Amino acid sequence: MQLAPLAIVAGGYAWRLRTLARRGRPVPARRPLWFAVAVVLLLAAVVSPIDRIGEERVFYVHMVQHLLLGDLAPLALVLAVDGRILRPLLALAPVRALRGLAHPLVAFPLWALSLCAWHVPALYEAALAHPAVHALQHLSFFTAGALMWAAVIEPLPGPAWFGAGAKAVYVLVVRTVGAIVASVLIWSSTVFYPAYAAGERAWGISPADDQTIGGAIMFVEGSFVTFAVFAWLFLEWARKAELRQALLDEGHDPVAAARAARYERSRLARSGGASPP
Repeated sequence: MQLAPLAIVAGGYAWRLRTLARRGRPVPARRPLWFAVAVVLLLAAVVSPIDRIGEERVFYVHMVQHLLLGDLAPLALVLAVDGRILRPLLALAPVRALRGLAHPLVAFPLWALSLCAWHVPALYEAALAHPAVHALQHLSFFTAGALMWAAVIEPLPGPAWFGAGAKAVYVLVVRTVGAIVASVLIWSSTVFYPAYAAGERAWGISPADDQTIGGAIMFVEGSFVTFAVFAWLFLEWARKAELRQALLDEGHDPVAAARAARYERSRLARSGGASPP
């Protein structure tokens, strides 16, 4: 049940890449590479010992699984797609209607709600006890993570006002929310998830230490990802600012030059020396 959707998505992705290649519009090698990373991360989350140990034994391993599902795999998947790859899906009216969910002012509240709500003890332990609720939890983490990262990476054009500076603030706010949740887990003297008690005894770890380690993993992972995204945003800003200036020097309209440099998808940008994504 967990592998079938992933196999379908992988097959559709490969088919779309072949179609674009036959039409003389091959995608850069980095996109299928990121897709492979996403698949590996998802497999590690759902079919490796991380899945069994996290659900049955200790909280901190379950935290690793949730970070793979809700943060790292969605980020890799968003980096693997662009408008050309997504066009067959966007041709479907229901999918087009959902595109607005990737707007930063929509994606962030959805992501924050998913993260915070599923860490409420009653909901979290309901997911441990009921497979259907657990599947919904995982789907919620992945979907919210993909929407949140789509607002930053912009595989499809986003709001004009949401430039590099706004994205940096957005990522900082996202990580602040994550850090608050992690800090509660690290510093609280209350054990929130007693359902792990039997597994923690078997592993020789106290419930409080298990919870603290889980929160620390969440905090450290968020810090590393934030640093990497900030570095990427800076490099992208510098590269696209140079392209925009080159287009302005050629006499192009400032608005058109800014948009062409930002998305690198138009003939205008390619004439200025940029390569398509």
